[in-house]
Amino acid sequence: MGTTADTPHRITMTPAARRALAAAGRLFYERGIHAVGVDLIAAEAGVTKKTLYDRFGSKEQIVVEYLADRDERWRAFLGERLDVAGPDPRERVLTVFDASRAWATESSPKGCSMVNAHAEISDPAHPAHPVITGQKRWMLDLFTRLASDLAPDGAEGLARALMLLHEGALVAHGLGIFPDAIAQAREQARALLP
Repeated sequence: MGTTADTPHRITMTPAARRALAAAGRLFYERGIHAVGVDLIAAEAGVTKKTLYDRFGSKEQIVVEYLADRDERWRAFLGERLDVAGPDPRERVLTVFDASRAWATESSPKGCSMVNAHAEISDPAHPAHPVITGQKRWMLDLFTRLASDLAPDGAEGLARALMLLHEGALVAHGLGIFPDAIAQAREQARALLP
């Protein structure tokens, strides 16, 4: 994968790199990116620190791979659900919320990994920053495409409202402020749909 301003450099995964990425992903999500060092990742993955640096080059690249992997898995997860959702534009929008609820239950009990990462990585110069913002831009683009099937003249406004509901629900879910925030956001989204 080439590198542009919006596309970070990615590495080719070896079996040791995959083990390291799996360990890093679990640790970063559970404890936070800044709280986890390469020594702990190496120990959890059963590789040496040298192997980590040989494969990834830096902790920042491990973070890039962790977030890119989460993003790729989320897009595939959502894509599968949209593929079976059928053609009804209202149902397709609600499917995004249903998929997010299922993903949050299965893979993100502590909230959105991109939102959590952004709390630690807000510097646009960090190589992981484009992964974080790219994932959210992709979600807004998705909502815009879905909204254009419902309200061609008001697609941008509807998409932004849906995005705000969706992202707010992900944050509320991660904070555990009230139960089933994503289902409640889904019902608010339903009320917005023409």
